Amino acid sequence: MIVLDNLTKIYRRVGKKTVVADNISAVFPTGHSVALLGRNGAGKSSLLRMIAGTMLPSSGRVLSDGTVSWPVGFAGSFHGELTGAQNVRFVARIYGVDTDQLVDYVGDFAELGQNYHKPFATYSSGMRARLAMGTSMGIDFDTYLVDEVSSVGDATFRQKSSIVFADRMQNASSVVVSHSMPFIRGLCTMGAVLENGRLEVFDDLEDAIAHHETLMGVPLSRKGA
Repeated sequence: MIVLDNLTKIYRRVGKKTVVADNISAVFPTGHSVALLGRNGAGKSSLLRMIAGTMLPSSGRVLSDGTVSWPVGFAGSFHGELTGAQNVRFVARIYGVDTDQLVDYVGDFAELGQNYHKPFATYSSGMRARLAMGTSMGIDFDTYLVDEVSSVGDATFRQKSSIVFADRMQNASSVVVSHSMPFIRGLCTMGAVLENGRLEVFDDLEDAIAHHETLMGVPLSRKGA
């Protein structure tokens, strides 16, 4: 279970104040996958990072009774001067999992060959994404955070990633940001809509999607697409 307790996030840039979370209180129950919906720029990714603990709120707090992942596939925290394998070993130590086991798992999953032992700074964007996806999937979390999972690698690798992620979801919860309604419907069981810093939670996923599409001005003829 994840609890948002009076969560507030305010950005101030060049004298302009932007509120992406305005005293939000909500509960994401254990065993559910929650679709986090909202227009571009609403603050969905910021909210996801606060849940992950990689971004501090202006006030309020996030509580969880289980382990929470970083956004699946996110490669922004890897150190450029360390090799891929060294980065994975560092992550394993942070999360308290077996280092050798995770290094071996990611090496097999990411299919980087000898590049696995070269500095991360030399990686292409595709290689970085493969390393990040493998690291995300190599640790069992109670809740996975998903922010617009991108297509990584060829069709075979994408299929493998989808299969492994689906397997993880058999025993885990998730909070998902995506503009793909088919992806949302295939994964999520309930929804939450972020608009003007306010978060409205819906037990019924279709109610959340309908509310989001109404806010977006989607014509009735296109709703549910």
